[in-house]
Amino acid sequence: MEKITYKTIGTCAKTITFERDEENRIHNISFEGGCNGNLKAVSKLCEGMKAEEISAKLAGNLCGAKNTSCADQLAKAVMGA
Repeated sequence: MEKITYKTIGTCAKTITFERDEENRIHNISFEGGCNGNLKAVSKLCEGMKAEEISAKLAGNLCGAKNTSCADQLAKAVMGA
């Protein structure tokens, strides 16, 4: 498995760390910072999903008046942005 650390832009979470397997499935997602309970839930819900599935569900999700969110940043991270 490949371990990836993604530096977020425009969110309370500073980084997202996850592993990608040979089938492009995402595992062990963790956020540094952000809304702890919500991000733990997002991580659990996305566990084992393919990167494309995560991106399709979470891309474009916004947080308040921001033009992104931690979920949107996860969608970018898993797609290699």
